[in-house]
Amino acid sequence: MAAATEAEAGPDPRPRRGFWSRDFGLFFTARAVAKLGDTMLPVALAAGLLLHGYGAGAVGLAMASSVACFASLVIFGGVVADRVSTRLLMIGADAVRLVTQTLAAVMFFTGHVVLWQLCVIGALNGAAAALFQPGVASTVPRLARDVQGANGAIRVAEAVMSLAGPAAAGMLVAFVSPGGVFAAHAATYGLSALCLVLLRLPPAAPPTAPGKGGAAFRRDLVEGWREFRSRTWLWGVIAIWGLFMLAVSGPAVPLVAADVVQEHGPRAYGLVNSALGAGTVVGGLLALRARPRRMLRAGAFAVLGFGLFPGTVGAGLGVPAMCAGAAVAGAGMSFWGVMWATSVQTQVRPEVLNRIHAYDVAGSLAMMPVGQALAGPAAGLLGTDVVLVSGGVLTLVVGALLLGVPAIRNLERAEDRPVAGSPVPAPGSTPATTPGRR
Repeated sequence: MAAATEAEAGPDPRPRRGFWSRDFGLFFTARAVAKLGDTMLPVALAAGLLLHGYGAGAVGLAMASSVACFASLVIFGGVVADRVSTRLLMIGADAVRLVTQTLAAVMFFTGHVVLWQLCVIGALNGAAAALFQPGVASTVPRLARDVQGANGAIRVAEAVMSLAGPAAAGMLVAFVSPGGVFAAHAATYGLSALCLVLLRLPPAAPPTAPGKGGAAFRRDLVEGWREFRSRTWLWGVIAIWGLFMLAVSGPAVPLVAADVVQEHGPRAYGLVNSALGAGTVVGGLLALRARPRRMLRAGAFAVLGFGLFPGTVGAGLGVPAMCAGAAVAGAGMSFWGVMWATSVQTQVRPEVLNRIHAYDVAGSLAMMPVGQALAGPAAGLLGTDVVLVSGGVLTLVVGALLLGVPAIRNLERAEDRPVAGSPVPAPGSTPATTPGRR
């Protein structure tokens, strides 16, 4: 079990104040380099497959194989992560992806590029990511007492890498080959695994009722669902976020790209994307400093800014206005992301956190591909501009829904809600029955 495996880590390595330490630095580096590699991959797949005679459909299929496998397995990954050492699980997942991406690099270097083989590699990567991702949520509060600060720092690093990744991939494609991008991507997983090998974690919370076999696994899965649905603020946000993904974010991704490129050219789209990334950095930095008592309320107001991203494009405003809208959108979504991640990590019992995070990820992603798939038919029926402007308006509806649920808007910071007659609990250790939790 996780507690037995990682108990040898010794004294609590978390800093007494703040979030930065040797071990958080290692985890921070692992997350940053992994994000760099992940943002390089779409460029490599698109350039490599098109170069070898495949079309856009093949690119989409190769990408979808990974996403579909991840989305279908991440809930089970959460159960596994609550039963074994999350650190070893993440190291193993990185090792698998190091091997698969190395194989992909060899395929492109040798010119032996077969679509179904790339889809199998993508599926294996998705399965590995499903085992890796749940452990991220529980690792942050085990490394840093300032969970919000740690999440803010990681968000900033990931935003910077999201800007650098596509540019680095483009350079490698131009001066080496698509195989060079896959080799670099494999190297990022190797570096991530090395950082995690060197990582020292305090002992994990033991499972409430450890067991073996299929019955115990199903029991843990059911317990995770019970914990998830018992928190109105948690499933309420996921339900509302499904609407956001379906009607706003999902359609915005392909339609903004198509509209801006057609009307203003690819250079303008690059500027809009850069503004979005820069705004994400700013939002992460703001989340490092701001300490709202009701984090989800503050985050809900920040979400409203995303409406400017599709809204300015759909309204036919100029490139400067679209860049400004993208920057505000990036800042708002980044700030919300830190508030949400910190709320989950500090409000949920550590022994079920990986499972809760898995349900969170699965629920958040479920409607994104549906929204993307419906974007084209909706644009054909109503017009691209109407769909984008409607997305901007619906963002206001999403924000209003988040603020309209008392359990969401009134949820207080874990460290701001001491129980009468008791000391303030450490982040993540507050009992599930504390007032305001549900």
